[in-house]
Amino acid sequence: MKKVLITGGAGFIGSHLAEKLLKKGMEVIIIDDLSTGSIENIEHLKESPRFSYVLDTVMNRQLMLELVDRVDLVFHLAAAVGVRLIVEQPVHTIETNIKSTELVMELCARKKKPILVTSTSEVYGKLNREKFNEEDDLVLGSTSRARWCYAASKIIDEFLAKAYFKEKGLPVIIVRLFNTIGPRQTGQYGMVVPKFIRQALLGEPITVYGDGTQRRSFTWVGDVVNALIAIVQDHRAYGEVFNIGHPKDISIQELAFMIKEMTKSSSKVVFIPYEQAYEAGFEDMTRRLPDISKIQKLINYNPSMNLQGMLKQIIEYERRRLF
Repeated sequence: MKKVLITGGAGFIGSHLAEKLLKKGMEVIIIDDLSTGSIENIEHLKESPRFSYVLDTVMNRQLMLELVDRVDLVFHLAAAVGVRLIVEQPVHTIETNIKSTELVMELCARKKKPILVTSTSEVYGKLNREKFNEEDDLVLGSTSRARWCYAASKIIDEFLAKAYFKEKGLPVIIVRLFNTIGPRQTGQYGMVVPKFIRQALLGEPITVYGDGTQRRSFTWVGDVVNALIAIVQDHRAYGEVFNIGHPKDISIQELAFMIKEMTKSSSKVVFIPYEQAYEAGFEDMTRRLPDISKIQKLINYNPSMNLQGMLKQIIEYERRRLF
């Protein structure tokens, strides 16, 4: 692994991954259309002679043909992200996720270039389990709910990846990410931690959607990036799916009050019905907690930070940006 391509590399996770790979002496090329990424995320990387970037869509076949040919490995992170974007732009979500993944895998398969495909904990849908295991059934809501099109598109991505592995011998790894957080994440598309922190720092109402009893686990971006780099170097991971997350969860209501306290904010915590926040009939899952035993066995993965430690760093980052 000397030369790496990251699709969606100007995004939150992609920019952290690029940064870490450069520190490890790799040559990094990123492609991003800046639909949800930001040039600001990669500004500090431009000084490196081993870093280059292309502002274009992954759907540019000729360009991707050239980029894939030039590298040893592809991290495919480009995707439509965020609940708000998904609800408001379902066509964009489905096309971006399925078409781009299919194209990148087809090009990688030509020369057997290893590829890591990022999926999501959203694929578990309405499954009611204490912890989600990679072999669990996936339970989605009705097709009349646009909310599930993101999960459905990522499930298709996973089936495609498995098919390319089995039929074409493509060295592909699938990871399901559980609520990655850290500096550079935007709250613009419904990401709850940066949204709450900015609201708290600005003294605005901290807006909790639903009744706030829904529980989530949050994973530090540095832990995710380290796991991605470690897993692509282990051939036993080819053709497999892995959860990457944190084994402890918190209710969204508790999260709001924790952030309010940590920022010493005068903001009020306000509850907004899902129908008002998104659309009529919006459905959410009550709990989403990963079983991480599979990735622990493979690469000895263990989260390095607790939630308060993560929030402290993000609060400091947002303070510097806002004031």
